[in-house]
Amino acid sequence: MGFGVTVRFALLAIVWGASFLFIKVGLDGLSPAQVALARVSLGALALAAVLVARRRALPRDPALWGHLAVVSVLLCVVPFLLFSWAEQYISSGLASIFNATTPLITMLLAAAALPEERFTPPRVLGLLLGFLGVLTIVGVWHGVDVSHQLTAQLACLGATTCYGACFVYMRRFVSPRGADPVVVAFGQTASATVILGLLAPAIATTPIHLTLSVVLSMVALGVFGTGLAYAWNVRIIAAWGAANASAVTYLTPVVGVLLGVLVLHEPVSWNQPAGAILVVLGILAAHGRLRVRRKTLLPTPEAEPARD
Repeated sequence: MGFGVTVRFALLAIVWGASFLFIKVGLDGLSPAQVALARVSLGALALAAVLVARRRALPRDPALWGHLAVVSVLLCVVPFLLFSWAEQYISSGLASIFNATTPLITMLLAAAALPEERFTPPRVLGLLLGFLGVLTIVGVWHGVDVSHQLTAQLACLGATTCYGACFVYMRRFVSPRGADPVVVAFGQTASATVILGLLAPAIATTPIHLTLSVVLSMVALGVFGTGLAYAWNVRIIAAWGAANASAVTYLTPVVGVLLGVLVLHEPVSWNQPAGAILVVLGILAAHGRLRVRRKTLLPTPEAEPARD
């Protein structure tokens, strides 16, 4: 494993984990819709620079652009709006924990939509552990209180459901076309920029209050978290394989919670990290990485049956 790839992996975990901190800071001067628009537009600009540097041409297939428009809604527009809205009422660390449920929701939706992704005992165990983890994070023993906080947590789950649906959609309609992953990333962020730009007169009309921290957070969230991170992820997958690259999922909630506590002094209840651990265990179990090794006992001469 090259040192450069290891550095990219560490940066990816930090940037994606810090994305929820950047959203929280951005909300000090922007509305949720404005945060989402800034994120995708700056991400598209960063990816455009990568494409120019690599001299990659944009696809001319109208059908592919149509699929990328759908991807942009499921992967950028709706989840970015939901996470930004939710962080008005919950901590950035809690939002990052809910984001960690994405692989399990993807697996659930894939099993329903893709015949080759059928349920297996490890996947069922993983989903059960993940579901128990979500219940622990929410703290169901406190009862159901229909408040903004509960609605915000449901919004985070709605965002991760969109992610899961998008990954299934991409596997079925985008991946078979063999498009360059960075081109696909640019297409989805550029399409999301157009869609949110068209919606802006209706959903992004609140006054803007820019400060240095807000501007820097949006630049970091857009350029790195939504732009260059895609390119880094492609390089990591190429070098390590998809399974090893997906391990970043285990680190992002840890980074998100730590930054929320250290930078924003957010409180953390015991059930939140406990639930996160259950979610991570669910992901590991679903991928067959929680296996109990059994020692094989060889029969002793005394235990062998008598022979005539």
